[in-house]
Amino acid sequence: MSSSSSKMITLISSDGVAFEVNEAVAHASQTIKQVIEDTCTDDGIPVPNVTSKILAKVLEYCKKHVEPAISDGDLKGWDAEFVEVDQATLFGLILAADYLNIKSLMELTCQTVADMIKGKTPEDIRKTFYIKNDFSPEEEEEVRQENRWAFD
Repeated sequence: MSSSSSKMITLISSDGVAFEVNEAVAHASQTIKQVIEDTCTDDGIPVPNVTSKILAKVLEYCKKHVEPAISDGDLKGWDAEFVEVDQATLFGLILAADYLNIKSLMELTCQTVADMIKGKTPEDIRKTFYIKNDFSPEEEEEVRQENRWAFD
């Protein structure tokens, strides 16, 4: 490990909790990497859009993906277990991955949501994600006709 990657970086969640992480782990986030390169980080880097609960999960993911010793097969299994969380946490991870610009985490969490939707009817999707149907039957039929290709 190079001397620059052994430097510790402090990240401060939106609710004020500080997390000390290795610089290599922090660099998994393109947003944090850019902040490190552009500014002084001695007082910590605020992460205003991410709660401590979600930031802890994000950092757990980043640490696992920075570790060189884990095989791709083991990593895929770990990733599958990592996203077995409640919907609030899953969507929090998606928002954090987007804000922090962590492409692999974004892809993993979005694929998880896509898998939750795959093969379901619109009614099933509404139930899964607690979405209120605010279309009248006529409006719903109009949308189905306009997008017939999606229902084949």
